[in-house]
Amino acid sequence: MHVYRYEENPLITPEDVPPYHEGFEVIGTFNAGVTKFRDEIILLLRVAERPVSHDENIVQAPVFNPDTGLVEIYEFRKDDPRYDFSDPRVIQNASTGQFAYLTSLSYLRIARSKDGRHFTVEDKPFVYPSNKLEVFGIEDPRITLIDDTYYIYFSAVSPNGVGEAMVSTKDFQQVTHHGMIFAPENKDVLIFPEKINGKYYALHRPVPKSNGAPEIWIAESDNLLYWGNHQFLLGLREDKWDSGRIGGGAVPIKTDRGWLELYHGASKDNRYCMGAVLLDLHDPTKVIARSEQPILEPEADYETNGFFGNVVFSCGAIVEGDMVKMYYGVADTSMACAELRLSEILNSLTYY
Repeated sequence: MHVYRYEENPLITPEDVPPYHEGFEVIGTFNAGVTKFRDEIILLLRVAERPVSHDENIVQAPVFNPDTGLVEIYEFRKDDPRYDFSDPRVIQNASTGQFAYLTSLSYLRIARSKDGRHFTVEDKPFVYPSNKLEVFGIEDPRITLIDDTYYIYFSAVSPNGVGEAMVSTKDFQQVTHHGMIFAPENKDVLIFPEKINGKYYALHRPVPKSNGAPEIWIAESDNLLYWGNHQFLLGLREDKWDSGRIGGGAVPIKTDRGWLELYHGASKDNRYCMGAVLLDLHDPTKVIARSEQPILEPEADYETNGFFGNVVFSCGAIVEGDMVKMYYGVADTSMACAELRLSEILNSLTYY
């Protein structure tokens, strides 16, 4: 399969975006939701900022306080045996292995482009943490356009876990908040862009704690807010590129052959690739075909090296005829874009 990576990659880097918080630094501009609005391509960036530490023995954790609307900074010494600092993204409880705090705070910021390659990033957040379920930040947005409304949904992170919250806008200026639509532990939600047999459908990725694995499920709704009739859809595959965890990537693409979902899969050593699965056009709970090999994997330097390397992670794509412009986060650091042929993706799948 031919993959054309833009010569301008990475398109947006942390160095391109000034921090919103005083005394912070931007460490990530990645995993953006993607859509077209009027004559522009919109990337709704996940911007990750962390406080600048002046002591190499201190790790800091920013936490949003919903009562004051301010960010508070907690400090931890690296020699504190109660915590594990081996993953630069999190501060983990050493005895349980569960994360206690994040080392950065993420929010959503708009980047605009006429040509899809050169972007202007707005100075202020578009969606910012606003309540007690978002105190550790909001991450990895996706955007579904239904009629004249853009539905934006994202991971909301707090001590209560990671769930999926949703807002909506018609003009990328005014925002309506709809609350949490999938309770913890859940993420990687993708809402289909139209009703199917009178129902809205969404993919989601629960994370079972007792048995089961981080795999893709599908649910339905009458109103986009309350979801039910949950069904298991797609599982891990031992000894393949998606053996560790999988989750939805881009908003499902309607084709003559079915609904094409570009999803991410990670191996057990945390190498993230993009693949594809085809769902029945009239019953998206049925899997028709799936990628045996990735359609995009980390190969370029900016994909293999960064804050968390060996990661390509798409949250959205623009389809123009037979061309899929897949925007994707690289190495948990920056944004890039690659073009693939829709027909080649469909022909590369293994049909059941």
